Amino acid sequence: MQLFANLLLLIALLAALGAGAYACLALLTGKRSVLDLIDKANMAIAGLITGSSVILTIGLINRDYSFKYIYEYVDNTLPIFYTLTAFWAGADGSLLFWMLSIAIMGVIFSRLALFKEFSEKTRLYYWLFYMAVQAFFLLLLTSWSNPFMELVPTPADGHGLNPLLRNPGMIFHPPLLFLGYAGFTSPAALALAAYISGELKSWVSFCRNWNILSWIFLTAGIVLGCWWSYMELGWGGYWAWDPVENASLIPWLSASAFMHTAIIQIKRKALHRTNVFLMSLTLLLCIFATYLVRSGVVQSLHAYGENGVGLPLLLFLMSNLAVIVFVLVVGPRPESRTLSGLNSRQGMLVIAAWAFLGLGLVVGLGTMWPVISKMWSANPVGLDARFYNRVCLPLFSLIILIFTVCPWFNWKEGIFDKRGLFLVGGAFIGGGAISYVCGLHNPLGLITSAAAIASLVGIIGVFAFIPQLRKVRSMIGVYGLHFGVALVFLGVAWSGPNKVEHQYVVKQGESVQLGTYSVTFKRITEGQTPEMAHIAAILEVTENGKPVGLMAPERRLYRNFDQPFAEVSVIPSLGSEIYATLLSVDAEGNATLKMSLNPLINWLWIGGTLMCLFGFMAFRKPKLS
Repeated sequence: MQLFANLLLLIALLAALGAGAYACLALLTGKRSVLDLIDKANMAIAGLITGSSVILTIGLINRDYSFKYIYEYVDNTLPIFYTLTAFWAGADGSLLFWMLSIAIMGVIFSRLALFKEFSEKTRLYYWLFYMAVQAFFLLLLTSWSNPFMELVPTPADGHGLNPLLRNPGMIFHPPLLFLGYAGFTSPAALALAAYISGELKSWVSFCRNWNILSWIFLTAGIVLGCWWSYMELGWGGYWAWDPVENASLIPWLSASAFMHTAIIQIKRKALHRTNVFLMSLTLLLCIFATYLVRSGVVQSLHAYGENGVGLPLLLFLMSNLAVIVFVLVVGPRPESRTLSGLNSRQGMLVIAAWAFLGLGLVVGLGTMWPVISKMWSANPVGLDARFYNRVCLPLFSLIILIFTVCPWFNWKEGIFDKRGLFLVGGAFIGGGAISYVCGLHNPLGLITSAAAIASLVGIIGVFAFIPQLRKVRSMIGVYGLHFGVALVFLGVAWSGPNKVEHQYVVKQGESVQLGTYSVTFKRITEGQTPEMAHIAAILEVTENGKPVGLMAPERRLYRNFDQPFAEVSVIPSLGSEIYATLLSVDAEGNATLKMSLNPLINWLWIGGTLMCLFGFMAFRKPKLS
């Protein structure tokens, strides 16, 4: 089966190279009757990649350890849902899933109703750029990152999945990220194609829904990753500015910047070249993300480890950057209107886009700092969370402030509705005062909390003062999405600076105080399954003598893994969530516990969910102008 799967990928690689070359030849010779053939080749490539993916899936279901990849990530005790999701647990399988996503989404994209309305020249360029990406990924899969290596002799059992990956987040977080990354491939290829061919129809309008969908996938993947980190790693946080975490955030920031400048192009016929650059940059940063994760260039808890793909990825990144610059230099410049001043809605959107890009630059430089600092230091060090918090959080606060006032400005210049500005101004002052009285005294957190509250009130005000917007589904989606963003900022503003955390060593029957809660260590329970041995501390939580709930944080020792892992326990709340981690249990039965109160943490997950759900409502009927 391994040989057959490799053969499928190899044929797909040759087909992608052939189709790309055929598109190039047609552009050089002026031949235009080749599009149907290239389209069929794309279908065949998708079919071949799907076939190889099915073979890997069947191997996973059968726990076929003659696949080296399956041996490394599955064992006989692993539950079936984690066995299936081991497809994307490792570097090789996840790359195949990414390739599968590119292929299937590429087929769907080329069958969108208005795609064939673009000129033949544009579509030929599109296939040229798109096939180049497909060919590169297939080259990686057939050489440096091959999930179909055979293991001889076949072992009777596998090594098993990393315990950190045995979490429901594993089922959804990686595939959503890869769907987001893959989703930006076709719009980026079309942006470059439309620009270099002088296409008159608007690729930005055509790709609007598609880009929103890709952004939703990426957002959902990041939010689920935060939740996974919060629930699985046992440190009580959701974002540690780890290089791999940053790797997914950087293209999200670029995509978010594009989403705002794209509005200006659609509404005001401006920023054509900027949008081509940002769209292409987003795809480039998706590939940069996988370079960070797979090249070993920076150290991370979540990285796959170096497997030889670093240099090819770096060369591909550099060549792609050269192509983007070339297209932007040689492509015909479309007529573009002049932007209005900063005291307009488009001015606010431009500032927001610059803030997103500034954040992306800071996070990118910070992530690569160990590599950059090698130029002058023999002992390069990475930048810790304090650097990112000091530099990035003010920019995030600026973004939420822009979101708050932007709806009340005219597109061209000046204030659209003074009532709205007075409303959000009052909400900002009132929100700040309430936050301060409730205990939020960190200056930046206070500003962010006040701005988030003002933004929430402002969005409600938009629909109160502009009733016609209530009838436009896409506008409900857009403002609902930003409502979710404001809730995320509110959660971040409170859960970071106002977190209460203590570590205790307690005897059975002993109580400790955590904020207003009393936590009593009742007893120890132990158990064993074929998959693992576990020990849990049963904690009873009360407030003013009234029971609040039971918690059972665990230490687990999985089969084939020597290091114990923590399984946290929480008592959920829309106010302060109680969070407990069992660090150890000594021979006398005393438990070492780390416990924290995380204020408004769940509003972060609720806001992230709203961002994604309302994103679907932001879809509009596709247009080409």
